Amino acid sequence: MARKAAKEKKRRDRPPPALRELLRVPGGGPVDLSSYDSRAVPDGPRDKAAGLAATTLLAERLAGLQDRLYAASTAGDGRRLLLVLQGMDTSGKGGTVKHVIGHFNPAGCRIRAFKAPTAEERSHPFLWRVRLALPEAGEIGIFDRSHYEDVLVARVRELAPPGEVNRRYAQINRFEQSLAETGVTLVKVFLHIGYEEQRARLLARLDNPAKHWKFSPADIDDRALWPAYQEAYELALERCNTAATPWYVVPADRKWYRNWAISGLLLEHLEALDPAYPKAGFDVGEARDKLLSMP
Repeated sequence: MARKAAKEKKRRDRPPPALRELLRVPGGGPVDLSSYDSRAVPDGPRDKAAGLAATTLLAERLAGLQDRLYAASTAGDGRRLLLVLQGMDTSGKGGTVKHVIGHFNPAGCRIRAFKAPTAEERSHPFLWRVRLALPEAGEIGIFDRSHYEDVLVARVRELAPPGEVNRRYAQINRFEQSLAETGVTLVKVFLHIGYEEQRARLLARLDNPAKHWKFSPADIDDRALWPAYQEAYELALERCNTAATPWYVVPADRKWYRNWAISGLLLEHLEALDPAYPKAGFDVGEARDKLLSMP
């Protein structure tokens, strides 16, 4: 009976092994975001209480895998992981960093929130600043927005000629392929929030003086461009969705599900890497005996 209960607990604690397939954007055709339910709970915990508990249970395993990844890098393992977060305003990019990346040791993480490019950054090719922010061997990198802004905002706001924007998709694919070939595991997540849910979150910011700093009148202007942004995201998800660097769509209206799903995606990718602690480069027994013999 005890063994059965232990097996059942292990089954509950583990995210579905097919989570990467469940949330992955299918390849080979156009993407229609209206076909994705932003309030969906595709698999896993069915309510908030269960979701919060399940996410907490993943923390120790995620931290252990991060420790192994970093330790392996000290022996020459060049692998690293990069989580790319994209989504409309209020979709939860910052919340994901706070609640999901909080599982990890911050010393082994490299977090970069990409804002509008500076004058210096605009003087370089658009991928220049992204290369500078990449994680080192053994690290977990997190991009709050990313190089995709250059085919999203640039397209919607007409910040670059259409021909230039269209060329960037191929440049992004070559860039990401080169990362995959040099040991970077990319986990690209689109946080899919609904139109009405975004309104509610923006109103919550306006109604709370402690959150006014998170609001900008430009957020309303961007909301007016919702259809154009949805189209821009659909194009990015379609054109930059490759076998080596696929996109995942995570329903983001329910914050607890968003956090559980991204935690599960990270866990599955880290488990697939299966980093190992390096073997000692010295005689462990001899070192132990020497230590015990000292007064």
